[in-house]
Amino acid sequence: MSKAHKDSAGVAAVKLLVTGAEGQLARCIIEAGATCGVEVVALGRPKLDITVPARILAALNTVRPDVIVNAAAYTAVDKAESEPHIAHAVNAVGAGNVACAADQAEVPIIHISTDYVFDGRKESAYSEIDDVGPASAYGRSKLEGERLVAEAAPRHVILRTAWVHSPFGHNFIKTMLKLAAQRPQIDVVDDQLGSPTYAPHLAVAIIDVARQVNNGAGDSGQTWGTYHACGRGETTWCGLAREVFEISAQAGGPAAQVNPIATSDYPTPASRPANSRLSCDKLKAVFGVALPDWRSGVEECVARLLKEP
Repeated sequence: MSKAHKDSAGVAAVKLLVTGAEGQLARCIIEAGATCGVEVVALGRPKLDITVPARILAALNTVRPDVIVNAAAYTAVDKAESEPHIAHAVNAVGAGNVACAADQAEVPIIHISTDYVFDGRKESAYSEIDDVGPASAYGRSKLEGERLVAEAAPRHVILRTAWVHSPFGHNFIKTMLKLAAQRPQIDVVDDQLGSPTYAPHLAVAIIDVARQVNNGAGDSGQTWGTYHACGRGETTWCGLAREVFEISAQAGGPAAQVNPIATSDYPTPASRPANSRLSCDKLKAVFGVALPDWRSGVEECVARLLKEP
């Protein structure tokens, strides 16, 4: 595939091919690429459908990237319970297809995965070596995707993340602001712990990893494998909602009273992990990459959303 060229500063330039062009993470990688000096080509269906191997190879041959980032995913967690075959086709088989194509093209792959591969019963943050045990169809599809990526492409970095939000697409923060404009009180689950992750912060981390991989960081074989990448710190969904409204209120935006409830009071088709905290120590140790505190991401996200017409 394409050989990296040097930019004016003598640093190897990087071209990324990103799947799932319309997703919030892909859109954030496009934005980050413009400010980080990285060329990003983001493609989605129908031009690049990861369930169709021939289209992936065609895209790779046309774009000739240095690294491919598989951000395409089926993320309708509850809906996956009634259509697991679709989730599996995208998150498992599709991910494997991208990895196979990447290996054939001799291009490293960065694959995005999730906290849902764990059952959430551990009392502390999960590390990459902890036992997996997804409790939902979505989680099982993502775990199988990890397995297929690792098997098909030895030169892989799997990044598990959690509680992703951004100014794009559908996510918790956008939902909270919308609800606050409609009602004075909102019930929010307070017994699930996690680390909110601002997609623009994650995008910068992905680009940093891609640069290092392209510059030979994985040549020894020690770099390839699975990592966790989340916002620093932890909270509950209830705590996240309260942070959103505090920031929004200070800026004159919508806010509501948040009433803490138990997961059992808000039943959903898919089981959510009670503990979604992921230790990101390995990512920092190997790549020197650490995402900012989750509160800074919320502050930036709310500020951007309130500026939208």
